[in-house]
Amino acid sequence: MTSLHPDIAHTADLLGTWSGEGHGKYPTIDPFGYAESVTFAHVGKPFLAYQQRTRSLATADQPGQPMHSESGYWRFPAPGRIEVVLSHPTGVLELEEGTIEIALDGTVVIDLATTSVAFSSTAKSVTGVQRLFRIKGDIMTYDLRMAAVGLPMQHHLSARLVRQALG
Repeated sequence: MTSLHPDIAHTADLLGTWSGEGHGKYPTIDPFGYAESVTFAHVGKPFLAYQQRTRSLATADQPGQPMHSESGYWRFPAPGRIEVVLSHPTGVLELEEGTIEIALDGTVVIDLATTSVAFSSTAKSVTGVQRLFRIKGDIMTYDLRMAAVGLPMQHHLSARLVRQALG
């Protein structure tokens, strides 16, 4: 197994596959619940590979259907700084920047906001995203705010995930 690059040793708490459930809402859609899986992996370089997948919550008569996915890279250019490059199959590309800190209680806090969003001619217009992650031990929570389809920045998603496997 490849060792974690020494420049990103402080990101070891992110590594692994996380899964759990979340809830979403936005003025243009009905509120919904979802199941989610997130994987942070490394290949020995100073970045993490990121993959996220969501499915509708399974019911007794119907398995969960695919909902959303995104993938990209998390970069750590300087102590306490983070840059995220994400691609969505809906035609949206996000560039986010922010901070990564360890709180006094040991919680890893990641605060991100888009610096640039691009979208294809057929994608919904997304003009901004803000993400706040908290990781303590094997529990990850996040809140996502979004500005899209002409509406201002507002709450869209929140979830609680549990680490299922180490990276």
